[in-house]
Amino acid sequence: MNADAIVIRRCQGLEELRTCVALQKEIWNFTDDELVPLRMFVVAEKVGGQVMGAFDGKEMIGFALSVPGTRSGHLYLHSHMLAVRKEHRNSGMGRRLKLLQREDALSRGIELIEWTYDPLEIKNAYLNIEKLGAVSRRYNINQYGITSSPLQGGLPSDRLIAEWWLKSKRVQTLLDTGKNPAFEQKAAIEVPAEIYQWKAAAETRPKAQQVQARNREQFLRAFESGLAVLGYQRDAAGNGRFMFGNWDERWSYSSRE
Repeated sequence: MNADAIVIRRCQGLEELRTCVALQKEIWNFTDDELVPLRMFVVAEKVGGQVMGAFDGKEMIGFALSVPGTRSGHLYLHSHMLAVRKEHRNSGMGRRLKLLQREDALSRGIELIEWTYDPLEIKNAYLNIEKLGAVSRRYNINQYGITSSPLQGGLPSDRLIAEWWLKSKRVQTLLDTGKNPAFEQKAAIEVPAEIYQWKAAAETRPKAQQVQARNREQFLRAFESGLAVLGYQRDAAGNGRFMFGNWDERWSYSSRE
């Protein structure tokens, strides 16, 4: 695959939006009643959201869907889905889709994009924290209920919230230098590389549940104490590690501030 030949742009017309629905089915293998329907992709385009596509020639190989939201009187975007076909993963395509979302948001005066992600998904966490500069300060327990996607492995759909403050010093530093600003690590949470195989088989799923339950409590305690996820490491064996610190920036749409 020639990554330079991939075109990233807004989706155009109903046929491309139908392809987004089909890609969603292909990648997550949801049952039909859990799919985001075509109408929602259409609505997102009409009400100030985003439907971005990645195209290899005429073939769509990925998409990003976001919808507008408000909090404490501020407009932001909630990025609900980011999907890339299996054979095109690990090529930077997800990051390119997110950067187009950022460019479009800033052109409209929007400074925050949020999305949820599974704390057990190691590669996704690395993308969000280390390649995009998002921070996490909130944890939702079983946000979507038990889903039909095999990727969830029948576990509760616990989610971290990624906050991508588009004009923050953190994000600007990452885009300018390729690295997040340094910080003093105050805590860490480990995710074993074996988590994927543990989730995939019924006999080992209790191990995955134990990791999820242990990490859930650690996340809740860390966030309650005011810490934020500011770094993420992957070692040679594929294990993941969330790193917490004090974020010295005050970007927030919280009603408490």
